[in-house]
Amino acid sequence: MSLGNSNQDKLDDPLDGVIGNSNAMKDVFRQTRLAAQSDASVLLLGETGVGKEVIAHSLHQLSDRATGPMITVNCGALSENLLESELFGHVKGAFTGAIANRTGRFEAAHNGTIFLDEINSTSRHLQIKLLRVLQQKQFERVGATETISVDVRVIAASNKDLLDAVDDGEFREDLYWRLNVLPIQIPPLRQRKEDIPLLVAHFLKLYSRHYDRHVVHISDKTIETLNKYHWPGNVRELQNYAERAVVTAMGDEFEYDLLPDVVKGDRRRKISNVRAADLDGLVQELIQHGVENSSDDDNLFNRIVSRIEKELISQIMVECDNVQIKAAKRLGINRNTLHKKMKDYGLDES
Repeated sequence: MSLGNSNQDKLDDPLDGVIGNSNAMKDVFRQTRLAAQSDASVLLLGETGVGKEVIAHSLHQLSDRATGPMITVNCGALSENLLESELFGHVKGAFTGAIANRTGRFEAAHNGTIFLDEINSTSRHLQIKLLRVLQQKQFERVGATETISVDVRVIAASNKDLLDAVDDGEFREDLYWRLNVLPIQIPPLRQRKEDIPLLVAHFLKLYSRHYDRHVVHISDKTIETLNKYHWPGNVRELQNYAERAVVTAMGDEFEYDLLPDVVKGDRRRKISNVRAADLDGLVQELIQHGVENSSDDDNLFNRIVSRIEKELISQIMVECDNVQIKAAKRLGINRNTLHKKMKDYGLDES
């Protein structure tokens, strides 16, 4: 059945709490409204900071389950054992510290929606249990034999290509197809820069109210600079800078001087020069040792990649004030992976 022009326009209307008027976001609005009409699983795809959780909440509110609970679980923030207990609950005595029965998030989401963020970070063991919930709507608490049935709509999100994870043997293909019934790709901010003025105005209003300030204007130079920036942290990064501007502004305007150096370009050029110099030095060192004439091309490649990776992690850690969980999100990797890389490169020594 085809939709009339008026209905099509309504599908493209902005979602409550989601800021944007670009064609890329109109496509997201349309897909979200269509997905909300069913109970099929939804897979939200996009880089860290693009707003996947906001879209998940909109999807829930637009669905027939809006009166039921909306439960969010960040799968990348917990270890495997803790995550299993968090999702499915446990019984008293199931493991050390289990001093009482506990209801899991799937039980809490009965007749509602559960949002599984960073689904790509789950272990193969947990993926089997998740597949069973999706297929049979059943599971057991950790340490229990009683089967529990639930009526839950599953929305999952990943900041990595799950098909690549399937190819690498890190993610079950059968679970991927169960989750990927209705995929929604959320664009990065650099692909929807026409939305930046709307987003900045929204965040200035939000934080002006929160901090009892009155920063409501944006200089043309500020907008021009924001439009030129590449936005590795996406909307979340923009929100951070808007909040900082509201707190530090001397008047009622978000002025150019309130932008961090990385956005204005100064710090980025400095970092790029350092990386280029380091890389050039490494290549010259390898050439001097005759690596370019050897048959071990992988050694040359791996050493260069390792040096670049080490420099990148080092710089991101500085920008994130040495907070590993923030740096991991910025890099788009698991916190445990970041910790291991830092240990391998000797970056955790202080």
